[in-house]
Amino acid sequence: MARSSSLVLLLAVSAVLVASSSAANFYQDLDVTWGDGRGKILNNGDLLTLSLDKSSGSGFQSKNEYLFGKIDMQLKLVPGNSAGTVTAYYLSSKGANWDEIDFEFLGNLSGDPYILHTNVFSQGKGNREQQFHLWFDPTADFHTYSILWNPQRIIFSVDGTPIREFKNAESNGVPFPKNQPMRIYSSLWNADDWATRGGLVKTDWSNAPFTASYRNFNANACVWTNAASTPDSSSAEWLSEELDSTSQERLKWAQKNYMIYNYCADNKRFPQGVPQECNIS
Repeated sequence: MARSSSLVLLLAVSAVLVASSSAANFYQDLDVTWGDGRGKILNNGDLLTLSLDKSSGSGFQSKNEYLFGKIDMQLKLVPGNSAGTVTAYYLSSKGANWDEIDFEFLGNLSGDPYILHTNVFSQGKGNREQQFHLWFDPTADFHTYSILWNPQRIIFSVDGTPIREFKNAESNGVPFPKNQPMRIYSSLWNADDWATRGGLVKTDWSNAPFTASYRNFNANACVWTNAASTPDSSSAEWLSEELDSTSQERLKWAQKNYMIYNYCADNKRFPQGVPQECNIS
C-alpha cells in the first residue's frame, strides 16, 4: 500500500517523471559549472576532481533534476591541513522558497577530524543542522555518501550506515520537500570566515591547491521531465524504503558515538522550544 500511495503522489505532481538508474559517467551525468578549469573530469568519465586555490574554488551540477530518489557518490576529501575549506555535496531546487538536502564537509587542521555537517531545507527554511565526526579518515580513500529521499523520509547514510533520518511531519505542520525537483550540486570553496572553529583557523594557502575527488555516482531516481512516461515501480523500491530494525540500531550507534551537534538538543538556540519536528518520534 505504501508503494502504491507513493506512486500516486509522484504522478500527481505537475510534470511527469521517468525512473532512472544512472551508473557513473561524469561526462553524461554532470556539468562542471564554475572554477575556470579547476574542476576536471578524468579517466574517461570515471573520475571527477574539484580544486581550490586562492583565486577560486570550483563546482559541478547534475544535468538532470530529480524528484525523489536514492543518490550515491563516493568522495575522497581534501587531505592534510584542510582548515577553512568546505566540500559541499547536496540536492537543491531553485527560487526563494527552495528545498535542499545537504552534506557539507568542514575541513580542519592536520590530525583533527573533519566535521560532516547535514541540513534539510523545506520552503526556504533550514536551521536543522546535525553534525558528525566520522569513524574513519575520509581523506585516505573513497567512501560512499548517500541520500535517500522519498515521500515519507530523508535518510543520510555513510558507507551504508544511516546517520540521520528526517521524517515527513506535514501532518504536524512541518513542511517537507516533496514538490520541487532538485539538482545535485557539489563545490569546493573557501569558507575560512566560519568553517573551522567558527572562523578562528584560516586557510593556509601554502597548501593549495586543495583537491577533492569523486567517483561512482549513482542516481536511482525519478528524473523530472516532460516526457509522457511513468515511474517503473519494479525499480523504485526506494520510494517506500524505510529503516529496518538493523538500520535503526546502526543509526542509534552513529548518533550516540559520532554526533557532535544536534539542533533538536540546542535549548539555548531555541529558548521558546525546539522546532516541532524534534518532538516527533
